[in-house]
Amino acid sequence: MLSLINVDEIENYFDKLFPILRSVTGNGNRETLNIINEIVDLNITEVPSGTQCFDWTVPPEWNLKDAWIKNSKGEKIVDIKNSNLHILGYSTPFTGKLTLKELKEHLYSLPDMPDAIPFLISCYKRRWGFSLTHNQLQSLPEDTYEVLIDSDINSNGSLTYGEAFIKGKSEKEILISTYICHPSLANDNLSGILSAAFLYKELKKRSDLRYSYRFLFIPETIGAIAYLSKHGNELKENLIAGFVLTTCGDRGNFTYKRSRKGNTLPDRAVECVLSSTEKEYTLEDFFPTGSDERQYCSPGFNFPVGSLMRTRYYNFPEYHTSKDNKDFISFEHIKGTIEKYLDVITLIEANDILVRTNPYCEPQLGKYDLYTSLGGQRDTSIINGLIIYILNLADGSNDLIDIVKKSKYDFRLVIEAIRKLVDKNLLKVKD
Repeated sequence: MLSLINVDEIENYFDKLFPILRSVTGNGNRETLNIINEIVDLNITEVPSGTQCFDWTVPPEWNLKDAWIKNSKGEKIVDIKNSNLHILGYSTPFTGKLTLKELKEHLYSLPDMPDAIPFLISCYKRRWGFSLTHNQLQSLPEDTYEVLIDSDINSNGSLTYGEAFIKGKSEKEILISTYICHPSLANDNLSGILSAAFLYKELKKRSDLRYSYRFLFIPETIGAIAYLSKHGNELKENLIAGFVLTTCGDRGNFTYKRSRKGNTLPDRAVECVLSSTEKEYTLEDFFPTGSDERQYCSPGFNFPVGSLMRTRYYNFPEYHTSKDNKDFISFEHIKGTIEKYLDVITLIEANDILVRTNPYCEPQLGKYDLYTSLGGQRDTSIINGLIIYILNLADGSNDLIDIVKKSKYDFRLVIEAIRKLVDKNLLKVKD
């Protein structure tokens, strides 16, 4: 699929979105969705706080106006304006003066990464706190410290998510889901937000889409649970494939986490694309921790949803710290991730069960002007060998992905060859 993805445009939107304080709920998410709405035709939904969603309850809405710690000289030694990660997400309001010992009970750091600020949140247990580097924590002198957390926790608030839908020829649909609740973390998961948004932009240009595409921009975990509690049964009717977009922007090789079933359409398609296009990549079986694939693949739904990413969450030291910043990611790699998803979609869109029109022996390829001309400048021996493979495998039991896997040819060559064979009336799609 030809794409004209603009790396500078991706970076411009990164710069708009990175400074926003996002959480599970709150105005930061609304601001984020309003910006995404410049790229994606979003429908915004508000789920009221207190709404029961299976075993979960939508939490009160949390917003933060200001937060800082001052020393006795009145100097701000920790300030939310310097990093969104300084605040423990969902901190309750607090003002007061504390000794160093009292203050330390509310301070969080990473001793094994002494110059990084950790990302922490506490949605369902009321507390307040600050994150800072371990070096700074260790250097705090005995003093009286003034603390301000100007936050609001509103039980009459709501959880906000965005949804977009691209209608294809079929009611069958593919889900693209990403999460919007992480503040100022570049790879986890602003890269996923940008990848999903620009993937939508590319697919929206297509007028020949076979399948429909549903895009979700939701808070992680509770957002997916809230969506599934309302729309899960609808997805059961038409969902044939889905992907959770996360950690799409680092410089690592591709990783694919399979769906819970392990051999679904998206699993097979991604493996074919990666084997055709990448020298090094990682395939992982499903495990029930991680991102929202664990909700989509929970036993009651067990949807065919996997996750194609770069370096998987947990597997890079910058994960959930201030080191996951603009310098850590590459906008070219985000573009490459989007293009890889477009490859996967191209394969899924073209996937059919194929059958020979005349199954007896192999046809005389020269008679159909196929022996030397297919592929133009490509190696004709490769093309001729591929045609023989396709014609032998097209017995009504193999789909396109089976043919790619068994023949070990590049999926793009296989698609091109099949189209030629269909044009020559040597192959047809099985009903």
